[in-house]
Amino acid sequence: MRVNTNLFWILFVFMLLADVAYTIWSLIWYDGEVEWVGTVAIGLAAILSAFLAFYLSRVHKAQGAELPEDRLDSNIDDGDPEMGFYSPWSWWPIMLAGGGALLMLGLAVGIWISFIAAALTLVAVVGWTFEYYRGNFAR
Repeated sequence: MRVNTNLFWILFVFMLLADVAYTIWSLIWYDGEVEWVGTVAIGLAAILSAFLAFYLSRVHKAQGAELPEDRLDSNIDDGDPEMGFYSPWSWWPIMLAGGGALLMLGLAVGIWISFIAAALTLVAVVGWTFEYYRGNFAR
């Protein structure tokens, strides 16, 4: 995690320098006026990198131990966590993705589509949550 923290601090410095260079370049290019959209966007990217670096450094300090990725004597299997169980035959994630896409389409095109999408999304979430509590696969 120390490597990730250092990478985000390096990215912060790079974005800060890029922001200064962009601001100077826009002053020259636009006859003394600052191009605010790019200047603010690059500055916010620098701030985001600093936030992530600070957060990762605090988490690393609070853990009190090194991750397997930070140790030189660790094996690949040391950092191989259990990811959980996923049903390869389940159709519920596809329905949930369709409901989410329809919800975004409803927000963009017409709000009445969002009501149908919300119902479909709710059915998909409930179905995916309780798929092992009924039918042939009930436990």
